Amino acid sequence: MAQRVDIPAAKSDRDFADLSIAAVSGLALAFTALFLCVVPLTGHIAGSRDFVVFWATGQQLVHHANPYDADAMMQIERSAGLSPGYGVLFMRNPPWALPLALPLGLVGLRTGALLWSLVLLACLAASVRLIWLIHGRPGNSIHWLGYSFAPALVCLFVGQTCLFSLLGLVLFLHLHRTRPFMAGISLWLCALKPHLFLPFAVVLLAWILVSKSYTLLAGTAAAMTASCIATYGIDPAAWIDYTRMMRSPQIEKEFIPCLSDALRLWLNPSAVWLQVLPAALCCAWALGYFWRRRHTWNWTKDGSPLMLVSILAAPYCWLYDQVLVIPALLYGAYLTRSRILLMVLALASVVIEAELVGGIRITSALYLWTSPAWLAWYLFACASAGKRRSELRPEQ
Repeated sequence: MAQRVDIPAAKSDRDFADLSIAAVSGLALAFTALFLCVVPLTGHIAGSRDFVVFWATGQQLVHHANPYDADAMMQIERSAGLSPGYGVLFMRNPPWALPLALPLGLVGLRTGALLWSLVLLACLAASVRLIWLIHGRPGNSIHWLGYSFAPALVCLFVGQTCLFSLLGLVLFLHLHRTRPFMAGISLWLCALKPHLFLPFAVVLLAWILVSKSYTLLAGTAAAMTASCIATYGIDPAAWIDYTRMMRSPQIEKEFIPCLSDALRLWLNPSAVWLQVLPAALCCAWALGYFWRRRHTWNWTKDGSPLMLVSILAAPYCWLYDQVLVIPALLYGAYLTRSRILLMVLALASVVIEAELVGGIRITSALYLWTSPAWLAWYLFACASAGKRRSELRPEQ
């Protein structure tokens, strides 16, 4: 009798949790869709987002001008509607990303904002869909946590490029066994934000050497070579101007709400090397972590904590950059049996969204809790999994 009562109750709890996750996620996505519909109707919204720096860069490139010229960029950004409180903004991605911004110079601000937002939304949708496929098309609502993950929605709102890197990461996870050359090409998207992948990249190189996956390396080399040649054709002085921009005092003194930057500012603001120290230590840890598992390495399973640590220790990382932990969090979500943990993850996104709606800007130190929280949640999810860990067998 007890068993007949317990099983339906458990199923009812699971159904309620799945329904709650879908409801919370659906509301977040509906709000995002409404915002994307409003973007083309007003230039003020389009010009007040980070997107404006990519559009201004494109405008400079199509006119064969310097995209790192402070005076020119400020004039374009102010005319587009960027608040004077921001100062001049530059595209901080490495110069090989300039071909990505070039097409924006061919369209107006509102049209560019709409197209850019739709492309970013497609990257998020494709990424979560591929993760769902990697895990065997599970018949539940867990993947909706990825669609409504707060950093992903923030990335959509501000128009940042990290959703491109998320797609590159997921394509690598999906293709590295069956189509290694294409998987290597997809890593070019990750190279748009190389500072977010340092421990991950160290292990990737070690894995390539151990597994002799040189075809994957060839794909990456081909993509990087092509993009660098394209960049030189667009702006031959790009690397010189970019280096000068990144060394400016304005960049070095800027506060970024991540643990590495907070560590530098707390101990010695002028010691820039302190900002890369956590990443260096985590790279050493990552090599040891990989070496113990090198014969059974699984990028979906073993790469999940690696990516979480990479984000935690990144030299600089904004809230929207944390979209890169979506594959790891969804792996933990599929692994755990605890619906309470799933609701906690959904509510964490709600808390972040409430803070943003309440007027707390993403530059606030109040967001320092997020990257440690994702790692802690993942560890709790794995610890709660029990025997389900052996039942879940994602692609290797």
